[in-house]
Amino acid sequence: MSPTAFAREELARACVSGPAAVTIGKFDGVHRGHRYLIGRLLEESTGEGCSSVVVTFNPQPAAVLNPESSAMYLCPLEERVERLRDLGVDSVAVISFTSQLAQLSARDFLSLLAEELEFKLLLVGPDFALGRRRDGNIDRIREIGSELGFRLVVVPLLAEEDKKVGSAAIRSALAAGDMETVTGLLARPFSLSGPVVVGSRRGRTIGFPTANVGVSADLAVPAHGVYVTRAHLEGSAYPSVTNIGVRPTFDDVPRLTVEAYLLDFKGDIYGQDMRLDLLRCLRLERKFDSVGELIAAIGRDVQATRDYFDAGR
Repeated sequence: MSPTAFAREELARACVSGPAAVTIGKFDGVHRGHRYLIGRLLEESTGEGCSSVVVTFNPQPAAVLNPESSAMYLCPLEERVERLRDLGVDSVAVISFTSQLAQLSARDFLSLLAEELEFKLLLVGPDFALGRRRDGNIDRIREIGSELGFRLVVVPLLAEEDKKVGSAAIRSALAAGDMETVTGLLARPFSLSGPVVVGSRRGRTIGFPTANVGVSADLAVPAHGVYVTRAHLEGSAYPSVTNIGVRPTFDDVPRLTVEAYLLDFKGDIYGQDMRLDLLRCLRLERKFDSVGELIAAIGRDVQATRDYFDAGR
């Protein structure tokens, strides 16, 4: 099979009829910068009478080009696609990024898109580049567009205080546990999702039974600590306090856990899917000298969480 055969099949599944306006990118997190670009895509496609198409990749190119980078996703692929569709685009084409695809020049890749999508407009940001060794910068893409019959539209970056609203800023704030900034950049709370799995059950022994959420290992998590969260479970939302970390007080073998204590909730929820919206960091992770000190700290965390929600947030 040729390096492009599988990509052609994936593009064909996008089911695009007639001319299209296209944008290309990772779109990890579908943050406000992405939403701004998609908004321009919808405007241009409507003005030109085209379908609007987002082309994205899985896995993200960095995972293939630099497998030791341990690149972590801000949201799972399924959520990324769903959020892009919710913005109103006609189609989202997910292309499997492989080492073979990475060897294509910018012209070869854009030729592939032109053949499969018949696009007449390409919208990208000013820092966009694609192709082998990123040989397709803005000037080169414009040249290729003249050859292949599409027009390039360069959309200015969305910036605040002279800083790009992008994934790098979100990751930086996430690493600091600054959930208010993360929420502002995403235009929604950052969330972690997964099934409720059996844990050590230690929370029950200290009076705070927790739901252990099995979060995928390739997802980014915030700084280890305790967070005010909103737990979503079977269509209902519950105030909750969540510990993200390795539980140093108990000297366990270090292993990341996401443990949510749902306030005033009782019930068997093992196996159910839960989404946790992270709203505020209460404190960073620390090792307590005794279990008694830990219990007291958890009590304060629970009260701070009640206060947060009682304030109407």
